Amino acid sequence: MKTDRPLEISLFLIRISVAAFFLVWAIGKIVAPGITQAIAESYYSSPVTGGISVTMGILQLAIVLAFLAGLFKTWTYGLLLGMHTLSVLVSLKVLVKPFEAPNFLFWAAIPTLAALITLFLLRERDQLFILGRRQSPQEGVQQI
Repeated sequence: MKTDRPLEISLFLIRISVAAFFLVWAIGKIVAPGITQAIAESYYSSPVTGGISVTMGILQLAIVLAFLAGLFKTWTYGLLLGMHTLSVLVSLKVLVKPFEAPNFLFWAAIPTLAALITLFLLRERDQLFILGRRQSPQEGVQQI
């Protein structure tokens, strides 16, 4: 079976764009912990100290970099999917009112969620520019 190059390129582009999205959030937790503190109090009803924000940012940064490298796919793809799903769930109150400013900006989370679900489901087919174990084309094919 020959490889599906357009699929590999597409998955790679989704992976790097999702990684860029998460890198902004991870680095933000480190360099601007006050923003994370405000978000945590507003959406998660949980106080977060600056130290916790930095720690969360460092941990998230490690996960995002492993994800970008294609390492530990089930774990890294799954963790990012879980984190983002949680953030979508806690922002449902603004998603249901999309035409109130600045709520429409939250809708960018929906295609990001779809991209993460796609990557998770096709993680074994995401082979382009990865450091993790590559599969042979026949390993990635599932029997129906």
